[in-house]
Amino acid sequence: MATMESMTYDELEVGTQASFTKQLTDDDIIMFATTSGDVNPVHLDDEYAKTTMFKGRIAHGMWSAGLISATLATVMPGPGTVYLGQNLSFRLPVKIGDTLTVTLTIKEKLDDKKNLVIDCKVVNQDDKLVVTGDAKVMPPREKMQLEVPVLPEITIA
Repeated sequence: MATMESMTYDELEVGTQASFTKQLTDDDIIMFATTSGDVNPVHLDDEYAKTTMFKGRIAHGMWSAGLISATLATVMPGPGTVYLGQNLSFRLPVKIGDTLTVTLTIKEKLDDKKNLVIDCKVVNQDDKLVVTGDAKVMPPREKMQLEVPVLPEITIA
């Protein structure tokens, strides 16, 4: 079984990087709309979306931002990380089939509370920047290693 391991404040240095990659599927969009309640037709209605500046359906911006959260929680700093804040700029639309890669870089260590400021960049398969920003997090105080949970299969009907 796969494992994930946290990194503590003392282990991390300015400049340390980590990344995570995921491809967007139609099911991802439907599940995000279902769980968030965001049913904007630009995400769900092919005919409507064709009439927009995007000329087709696009992902919810927060789906892309969710990949940043996933990277913080599972890769760096990893399990036990507490998300304190995020600044985001959505630069380009994300379409079904796009493959996004999140790259996190430790930008600043805040010694007073042992928090981190992390530069966040999300690029598509063409290496074009789709989301940028920075996150403030509290990394775990103690190192831990956990098994990656097996999630249930979900069928979209």
